[in-house]
Amino acid sequence: MSEPPSIVFVVDDDASIRDALKSLIRSVGLKVELFGSPREFLQAERPNAPSCLVLDVRLPGESGLDLQRELADADISIPIIFITGHGDIPMSVRAMKAGAVEFLTKPFRDQDLLDAIQVGLERDRAQRQRQAEIAILRERLESLTPREREVLPLVVSGLLNKQIAAELGTTEATIKVHRSQLMKKMDADSLPDLVRMAEKIGIPGSKR
Repeated sequence: MSEPPSIVFVVDDDASIRDALKSLIRSVGLKVELFGSPREFLQAERPNAPSCLVLDVRLPGESGLDLQRELADADISIPIIFITGHGDIPMSVRAMKAGAVEFLTKPFRDQDLLDAIQVGLERDRAQRQRQAEIAILRERLESLTPREREVLPLVVSGLLNKQIAAELGTTEATIKVHRSQLMKKMDADSLPDLVRMAEKIGIPGSKR
């Protein structure tokens, strides 16, 4: 299935800057959506596609940094590139510590912004891929029987079949069957492969 086209969101209260950014971003073949305020952005329906947000720091009412915090609190993950005409070092440090891709002070070079946008879009693509992988692994986990789910953390913690059998009060032969079944259902080619899967979905024992 082909990936939907990437999109860049721009939030700036200055219409002339929004239009200039729209022309610049479109010139490299990217889709752009413009917003005059954080509220507009939050109320809009955003397409399910790789995206990033070009955000002015100083806005009337809610600032760009406020929006960054609000998105984080709502567990909305979108890479942010801050732009500002009145930046200072504490402000840029705060933005970058909270995960911003870049903090550009106006006037900035067009290429610096376009480079930051590409970094943001790649970051979002990678995040989406990780989320898709985790969703698939969780589906596989759901297909395990309750007993196989008991066996899984013991297997990934490195215990041998006889040790797992002793811990669960069953036979080594039974554990061998459970182990084989859970490897098949999780689509794991090897124990290291299974351990990596378990780490991704937070199975206890996988980090021992």
